[in-house]
Amino acid sequence: MASEGKKKIGILAGRRRRNVRILLALAAAAVVAAGGTTIVLTQRGTASAAQDVATVSPQPAPVTATPQVAPLPDDAPAPTPQGLAAALDPVTANPALGNFTGSVTDARTGAVLWSRNPDAPMVPASTTKILTAAAAMLSLPPDHRVATEVRQGSRPGELVLVGDGDPTLTAQPVGQPGYYPGGPRIADLADRIRSAGVAVDSIVVDTGAYTGPALADGWLPDDVAAGYIAPIEPVMLDGARSDPLADEPPRSATPALDAGRALAKALGVDPARVTLGAATPGGDPVATVYSAPLRDRLGVMMRRSDNVLAETIAREVAAGKNAERSFAGATASVLQVLYDAGFPTDGVVLHDGSGLSVDGRIPARLLDAVLAAAAGETKPQLRPMLDDLPVAGATGTLSDRYATGDRTGAGWVRAKTGTLSVASALTGYVVDVDGRVLTFALMSNDRPPGESRPALDAVAGTLRMCGCR
Repeated sequence: MASEGKKKIGILAGRRRRNVRILLALAAAAVVAAGGTTIVLTQRGTASAAQDVATVSPQPAPVTATPQVAPLPDDAPAPTPQGLAAALDPVTANPALGNFTGSVTDARTGAVLWSRNPDAPMVPASTTKILTAAAAMLSLPPDHRVATEVRQGSRPGELVLVGDGDPTLTAQPVGQPGYYPGGPRIADLADRIRSAGVAVDSIVVDTGAYTGPALADGWLPDDVAAGYIAPIEPVMLDGARSDPLADEPPRSATPALDAGRALAKALGVDPARVTLGAATPGGDPVATVYSAPLRDRLGVMMRRSDNVLAETIAREVAAGKNAERSFAGATASVLQVLYDAGFPTDGVVLHDGSGLSVDGRIPARLLDAVLAAAAGETKPQLRPMLDDLPVAGATGTLSDRYATGDRTGAGWVRAKTGTLSVASALTGYVVDVDGRVLTFALMSNDRPPGESRPALDAVAGTLRMCGCR
């Protein structure tokens, strides 16, 4: 999994490195093994089958399962603001947190129990993906898929590969996984083209679904070679990874052309016969493949903190709002969806959907409000987000945090991480020792992650152990 802990820290100013299910409604399931009657046929000596005797085995004793997962109590006591302040104020005074802001909310009531400068816009890093995921969940169906299509070109023998925003296409052979579970295959496109009996001697790749620059404000060109991002084009192979199974290998500078060349190779066409261009209006469709459902792609985006997926999903939100699929159109659409849903978006500055930009700003109160809505009753569409968050000491970008040393939050904290060279953030939820669900947004700026991340983990661990009544 992509680990934000692997990032270079502070080598150059401005150089960045990229960055259970809530138990409110879990019901225990009891499995009862019912005893049955077994008929056993026995044959004695050389007697005929007519002499076979049926015997009945004793009915076994019933087995009763003991549930090990139980719902949280409805009457779990909530921490008091005074109790939380007494517990959090000392740990949040740690100078390793630098410029620190935060917000903690009772998920059941929606009441903010503790905060520190929650309206201050902060560099959010990959916690920006919380906003992208929320906007997608609020505006698109969970089974939404993205098509990649091949059409007839302007002359016989020419085919056009039309990208519509799916970076999960893979050229891996059938039977071997690509990077993204459930991603479509070049091999399937090629098989369908051959089944259609269409002659092909050249391929045009149409990237017109996206407009504007391919790299966002606040990104560095070196981020592509470093493996954190690729030029955002509407068709890619495994997120433009040079190694389709690695988390952060160098990315291609020509993702769409790479996809066209892979299709050409699968069809026995010279890759030199692949060019960029536009589909002819009214060109007949030849073959189509589809991405995995949005709900699955969001899970990968959140757990692995996948920047490319975040950017393409933000453009899906823009398409749903009939806006241009560019950085400007995507970020404006994400904020519009959140504003329309009642979230306070003032103070937010977005340049991308992933949080790789050092120029983005988000207040802690907005991130906490989104998590509180997901964990509460007001926005049921957001509830799947809770399942997508990494688990402390176990999964995703939290797998190597709380794994050694202070393990207070291990298994209890679930949160989206965010890491740049001088910014760290943690947004998620925790069940405290009294069984109360607390959501939180914790943001540190102006300190290197090697200092700030352990300090943030300590704050979340304090929420787990507080019992601040």
